[in-house]
Amino acid sequence: MAGRPGMTKTKSGPGVVVTTLTVLVCVAFLCGLGVWQLHRKVWKENLIAAMTERLTQTPQPLAPPSDWGNLTQGNNEFRRVHFAAEFLPGQEALVYSAGSALRTDIEGPGYFVFAPARLSDGSVVVVDRGFVPVNRKDIATREASVPKGPIDVVGVLRWPETRGMFTPAEEVKGNVWFLRDPAAMSAKDHWGSTAPFYVDQEAPAPPGGWPKPGKLEVHLPDNHLQYALTWFGLAAGLIGVYGWWLFGRVRNRPL
Repeated sequence: MAGRPGMTKTKSGPGVVVTTLTVLVCVAFLCGLGVWQLHRKVWKENLIAAMTERLTQTPQPLAPPSDWGNLTQGNNEFRRVHFAAEFLPGQEALVYSAGSALRTDIEGPGYFVFAPARLSDGSVVVVDRGFVPVNRKDIATREASVPKGPIDVVGVLRWPETRGMFTPAEEVKGNVWFLRDPAAMSAKDHWGSTAPFYVDQEAPAPPGGWPKPGKLEVHLPDNHLQYALTWFGLAAGLIGVYGWWLFGRVRNRPL
């Protein structure tokens, strides 16, 4: 059917109701991300404060195995401890790392050497003995550093990591891991029942220097306020664009 002379056919855009609902959903989503980042900021600040306090305390004797079940990650991780133990000969697992957020003395890729240490009562604690560069992966390149007999270990309590979606599987043949998981290491290499935590060794340094232990330092980034302002800014910008669009619709509406 032909239109009447003098009339032009216009293409209507999305309706006000649909557009308004879409904008409301997007603004709510962006504001939700902003609020989430503010919560993350509080969490990160509390974590930094707890780490800073615990990492500067004097090392305390490691709790006896009977008390290990009472230790929790929230209350006890990053506390410094000391204990006497003997490393099981020839036993270690290598955790690959491209660097460390808590060790400024580590540069470039390499491995953290995890090894089982037996206490005087027969209990086993897995110890991260320190870092070795790629060219020191083979234990034959650092045989002099393997402790003989009991030693006094000073270190920091740590809890196992959780496998993420993109965490690679361990390389069984190469004895290379991509996750700090002492229980899995123990199950694979038959170390027996181990503590629910592991210890990042600070001292002593082994003969030959490898693996290289070291003190942990707090260098965690805290950019959550910046991220929150970004999300809130995007929400405000979207509201501004919507307001301008709505104003144009009202202004151009035929009388």
